[in-house]
Amino acid sequence: HQPDNTAFTQQRLPAWQPLLSASIALPLFFCAGLAFIGLGLGLFYSSNGIKELEYDYTGNPGTGNCSACALADQDRAPPLRCSCAWYFSLRELFPGPVYLYYELTNFYQNNRRYSVSRDDTQLSGLPSALRHPANECAPYQRRASGLPIAPCGAIANSLFNDSFSLWHQRQPGGPYVEVPLDRTGIAWWTDCHVKFRNPPLVNGSLALAFQGTAPPPNWPRPVYELSPDPNNTGFINQDFVVWMRTAALPTFRKLYARIRQGNYSTGLPRGAYLVNITYNYPVRAFGGHKLIVFSNISWMGGKNPFLGIAYLVVGSLCILMGFVMLVVYIRYQDQNDEDEDAE
Repeated sequence: HQPDNTAFTQQRLPAWQPLLSASIALPLFFCAGLAFIGLGLGLFYSSNGIKELEYDYTGNPGTGNCSACALADQDRAPPLRCSCAWYFSLRELFPGPVYLYYELTNFYQNNRRYSVSRDDTQLSGLPSALRHPANECAPYQRRASGLPIAPCGAIANSLFNDSFSLWHQRQPGGPYVEVPLDRTGIAWWTDCHVKFRNPPLVNGSLALAFQGTAPPPNWPRPVYELSPDPNNTGFINQDFVVWMRTAALPTFRKLYARIRQGNYSTGLPRGAYLVNITYNYPVRAFGGHKLIVFSNISWMGGKNPFLGIAYLVVGSLCILMGFVMLVVYIRYQDQNDEDEDAE
């Protein structure tokens, strides 16, 4: 088993090892620090330039007109079709494109047992997996009657099901006009076209394809009725696909819609607005909060000052360490010169 007697296997290839001197290392530290600070300032100011408008509609007592819907939100879900509203005004144009998010707090989608409670084979539309869900889905694998659950697992069972509509009052005292919300293309392309597929249709019907299965316990209707649009229902429903991509932190946002059509392609003009909220999703039982967020984006994406701050900190540390090494170098260089003169 002795390696061949070649330059490569015996590590006799020519090599170059740089010897970093102070005249090389110190300028590198200062240049890297200045570059990081410049990039950090750009990222930080770009993030601060993003406008956001958010509203907590959890419905805690005394926090808005969603309190009535939240009264039943302690140990069980509130009654279906419980509605509340959020009124707000814009004094100037909210520049577009505008994105509408929902935000949840204290919701740990990164819990290990929760995050693996799914069946990717079933979600890919394989008929055999539809009838035989994976064991990881337990206890949301089968109903008490023995019917397999589709989609199975804790992630699907906890699907966010609040809904929103946006209305604009163009003139004071005038009627409210509904703002079109673009609900398409909100999920990752790879999720919609690769990971999530509906099972093959039976006699042209998706409902027959899911025959013999049951919806998750918390769902009021089966998966093939998530949307009246045949291209946006079942396992390929955009809201469902967005929810199934679990978040890494307990406070997270998920995209609900984009506002980019008609008179609102450039953003939300000034005026009064109304958001109708269909309140279904319980969060008070685990101490969570629900928020609606309107936001635009920049070249770097959504609002996130962390990256800019991180670059500023690293750049400052590089420059600080450069000065420390410069002082140490000058001090010991002078000491070496004195020792040479003494000799």
